[in-house]
Amino acid sequence: MRIDILPNGPYKVSGGVPLSIVSIKRNEQKEAVGWTEERVLETSELYMLCRCGQSAKKPFCDGAHVKTGFNGTETASKAPFMENATTIKGDGITLYDNIKFCIGAEFCERKGTVWSLTQVDADAFGTTDPEEAADFVKRAQDTAIEEACLCPSGRLVMYRGDTAIEAQFDGPSIALIEDPVWKASCALWIRGEIPVFGADGQPYEVRNRVTLCRCGHSGNKPYCDGRHYSAEFNDGLLD
Repeated sequence: MRIDILPNGPYKVSGGVPLSIVSIKRNEQKEAVGWTEERVLETSELYMLCRCGQSAKKPFCDGAHVKTGFNGTETASKAPFMENATTIKGDGITLYDNIKFCIGAEFCERKGTVWSLTQVDADAFGTTDPEEAADFVKRAQDTAIEEACLCPSGRLVMYRGDTAIEAQFDGPSIALIEDPVWKASCALWIRGEIPVFGADGQPYEVRNRVTLCRCGHSGNKPYCDGRHYSAEFNDGLLD
C-alpha cells in the first residue's frame, strides 16, 4: 500500500487501500469528543483521489485539476515530526506537539485542553489525601491521552516514559473526514503507516496517522492545515 502525489494532480492510491467516510462527533457544547463511522466506499486496487477540491466526482479525481490549472506544489517539510515538536512534560507522561500538522479538529480543547491536562499534578487538586490526589491526576492524564489519540493528524503524540501511546486502527486505511456541525469536509485521514511519496518521488516520514489536504487550499501541502473551514469546502457526500 502506498500513496503517490502526482505533480499538480491527484493522489494515486495503490495496493487496495480501504476507503471510508467518518464524521467528527461533537457534544452539545460543540466540543469534538469522538468519531462516527459513516460508510465504506467501493474502490479498486488502484484509484485516484481528488487533491484540488474541484472534482465533480469527489472524492475521486475527474481531471478538474487540469481545467482549473491547480497548483499543487508541496511546501511541507519532510523533516521528522520530532524535529519541530514542542515538548510538554507531565507526571510520568510527555506530550509532543507539532503545530504544523494541525487541521483544527479541536479534540484537544475539551476539559481544559490537552496541554493543561498533561501538566496536572497532585498539588493542583488541593488535598492532603494521597489516594484522592493520585486518582485526580490519573483521570486528567487519561483524558489527555484520549485527546491526543483522537487527534487525526498526529499533531499530538503522547508518550509514557519512552513508549508512544498511539491511536489504534484495524489496519491501514484512508478516511474522508466530515464535520457536520460546522458543515465542512475536512482532510484525508491516512491511518496505519501508509507511506506517502511526494511528486519528486521522495517519501515523507511514515507515521501512525497523518492528514492530507483535499480541498486544494492548504498552505502546507500535501498536509492539511485546516483551511477547509475558512474555504467552506463541502464535498456533498453526507447531503
